[in-house]
Amino acid sequence: MRKVWKIIKVSALAIFAALVVLLVYEVVTFPRVWRLRDANPETTAMIEIRAQEARERGEQPKRVQMWVPIDRISPNLERAVIAGEDTNFMTHHGFDYDAIQKAWEQAQKEAEKEAKESGEDQSSWIPAMPNFKRGASTITQQLAKNLYLSSERSFVRKAREAAITYFLEKNLSKRRILELYLNFIEWGDGIYGAEAAARTYFGKSAANLTPQEAAFLSAIIPNPRTEFNPKLHPQRVARRQRIILRGMPYVKIP
Repeated sequence: MRKVWKIIKVSALAIFAALVVLLVYEVVTFPRVWRLRDANPETTAMIEIRAQEARERGEQPKRVQMWVPIDRISPNLERAVIAGEDTNFMTHHGFDYDAIQKAWEQAQKEAEKEAKESGEDQSSWIPAMPNFKRGASTITQQLAKNLYLSSERSFVRKAREAAITYFLEKNLSKRRILELYLNFIEWGDGIYGAEAAARTYFGKSAANLTPQEAAFLSAIIPNPRTEFNPKLHPQRVARRQRIILRGMPYVKIP
């Protein structure tokens, strides 16, 4: 009996030590987000991931990016991006719980439909976890992921994303969050930020974008390289552009 208790005690101490080490590691490596109040990052996790992917294909990494302050980005684009990516941006604190609930319900419906179509036994059917893509991931969450995180999907990465999101909202204004987002979001192969996107697609500065042009750029954000690549899927992009245009007049910007 003493041996059993000794084993339990040693195991508990080992688990506790492992948790302490993990906690210390998280504290040491956790991003110092308050530095973003007045410092612009030189690169992001997303940019580095894309560069690594290019090198693995034997290609030279592409990066077209021109930082501009938010005062030199058209309010049309601000409205379009909020309308397309995060309509409650101005009112939530990093997490849009209504959107998460809707994403969950949609995932349930889709999983149930797939189960029926495949002939699965409904009594043994287990609802799928939602993927929380468009509509559930806020602008602040997307910024956290783009700045600091890998593309892997795991609960650990999601938890880290949530913690970073919390501190971004705690330390930065909504206007600064949007400024960072607009300057680093991916808008095509090697195209990062509003200024590079505006010049690439329309040959003009981001300050001069029309509502239609802004809605177009917002429409391709979900995946500008494949699913919403305007060259590959122009009709899909046009449909989303029209939806965003209808929502833009009702969006508040910081």
